[in-house]
Amino acid sequence: MAVKIIILRRVTPEKEPELRPLLLQMRALAHAQNGYISGETLINYDDPSERVVISSWKTLENWNDWLNNPQRIALQDQVDQLLGSETLYQIYYNG
Repeated sequence: MAVKIIILRRVTPEKEPELRPLLLQMRALAHAQNGYISGETLINYDDPSERVVISSWKTLENWNDWLNNPQRIALQDQVDQLLGSETLYQIYYNG
């Protein structure tokens, strides 16, 4: 069963230049992962510091493999450290 992952981050304008290359690296790695379907990043119109990524995966197992990928973890640690907060993940499926 396909799943969609909602990823939520808060990004201040001064952190954006440092954050962007990390997220681009992460997305490039995700594209090469088994089961990756697509991803899009949305910026809240009323609160531009709020960023939502909607990532689609063929199966929950594919997502979990990516979630536990050492390269992803290393990049995610850098992202969280830069932002000063933990990235939030929510898993959804078609009902």
